[in-house]
Amino acid sequence: MASLFSRISAFARSPQGRRVTEQLKHAARDPRTKAKIQQALNRLRKR
Repeated sequence: MASLFSRISAFARSPQGRRVTEQLKHAARDPRTKAKIQQALNRLRKR
């Protein structure tokens, strides 16, 4: 059985993995997404 890391890296090299990577990069640059992440981190820190 392949290790988890090798399976993830194989997926990242596939066409579908490259598409997902580009979508994540685009979402990470979006100010609204950054704000949502910051709000979630603040909620977790309050606990």
